[in-house]
Amino acid sequence: MRISARNQIEGVVKKIEKGEVASTVKIEITEPAILTSMLTKEAVEDLDLKEGDKVEAVIKATEIVILKE
Repeated sequence: MRISARNQIEGVVKKIEKGEVASTVKIEITEPAILTSMLTKEAVEDLDLKEGDKVEAVIKATEIVILKE
């Protein structure tokens, strides 16, 4: 399947919690992934980011779409 979204991470469904209207699907990531974030130069300098720094990536999105082939 072809899709234009680039923030795709493969994983395995580990748990499904079914509710009355919506369900929660927990996915365990099985392969290493590299996330790419675009920041302003000022943000990089303010955070004093350097290669090798340990950081947390917070993904700001309104939804996660699950694909199954």
